[in-house]
Amino acid sequence: MTGVLPVDRGAAPEGVRWLSLAAAIASISAVGVAIGLGVPLLSIILEQRGHSATAIGFNTAVAGLASIAVAPLAIPIAARLGVALTMLIAIALGASCFAGFYFTQDYWMWIVLRALMHVGITLLFILSEFWISASAPPHRRGLVLGIYATVLSLGFAFGPWLFARIGSDGFAPFGAGVAITVLAALPVIAAWRESPDISNRSGEAGGRRFWHYILLVPTATAAVLVFGAVETGGFALFPVYGARLGYTEADSALLLTAIGLGNVLLQVPLGMVSDRTRDRRTILAGCAFVGLAGMLALPWLASNWHATAAVLFVWGGVVAGLYTIGLAHLGSRLSGRDLASANAAFVFCYGLGMILGPQVIGAGMDLVGMHGFAWSLSFFFAAYLVLAFGRMLRRAP
Repeated sequence: MTGVLPVDRGAAPEGVRWLSLAAAIASISAVGVAIGLGVPLLSIILEQRGHSATAIGFNTAVAGLASIAVAPLAIPIAARLGVALTMLIAIALGASCFAGFYFTQDYWMWIVLRALMHVGITLLFILSEFWISASAPPHRRGLVLGIYATVLSLGFAFGPWLFARIGSDGFAPFGAGVAITVLAALPVIAAWRESPDISNRSGEAGGRRFWHYILLVPTATAAVLVFGAVETGGFALFPVYGARLGYTEADSALLLTAIGLGNVLLQVPLGMVSDRTRDRRTILAGCAFVGLAGMLALPWLASNWHATAAVLFVWGGVVAGLYTIGLAHLGSRLSGRDLASANAAFVFCYGLGMILGPQVIGAGMDLVGMHGFAWSLSFFFAAYLVLAFGRMLRRAP
């Protein structure tokens, strides 16, 4: 796997199946709004109850454990039940858990609810991304995934903005999360007959184990691992970091919105560039370099809210390219059930990042102070750059 424009077999050659594409994107984007609302909401409430940054990070990292546990099972489940029905079950599970957070204050019950909720979310991400890739023509996969990432980013950006408006008091933020999650079912129902076939009648993937897909394109899977660590750990602990800097709850939430808006503007251009590049690893390395530079600058800019917002706006958009470009690169190699299995492995690596990120960042803040937030994030980007450059030097395109 060299990253050189491979023969792309992973999508329908006749063109974009727009109903399928719209349904999958709309569904997962509604879930994105709920995640964008829920992650800072839960962190703020845990902070208000006196839990440490490490405890908050651990509670968030449980989501990664759930993703890792369910990812290898996602394709067998969907092959038995069908893609659309599996997605509807996952939506119902996520909405139920979101409501459960309001009705219990026990820390350990929140861990259980967080795990179950992310079982549903993981199934949704794996199957919706497979649905999207299967609906995209090979020569437009980067563009289509850029559109997907843009709409999803709008959801992630709207979530913190909604949290800033609603606040963390009472049932209102939890009720909003439940309602938005339930809305994700409507486009799935509308496009039920357009959902892709994930059965194994052709024998695809019969000789390959799940773990095989993790190692197929290490630069791509490592990229999503880093993105999972940065996104989950950053979203979960940035409200804590902002509070320790002296920002209000609303100001911290709006900084998260700035990151999401950066994602919105840059994913389509990045996706279009990836459709034309000879080696996507160079773009992935560039995204990681911007991520590293932004976090090294953050402690020096943190006292100025507007400068911080400007940097996070650019930083968030470029760093999200680790996911978009990595997914496009992976999807260019495979089709059918192989493609679905590759998406599952990709999300599995994202789940690993969800575990590492909150733990490393939370521990960093507890050990070296509030700026341990930025230093810990810098570590992930630096480690990825070492891997990416090593792979490029080892295997020239």
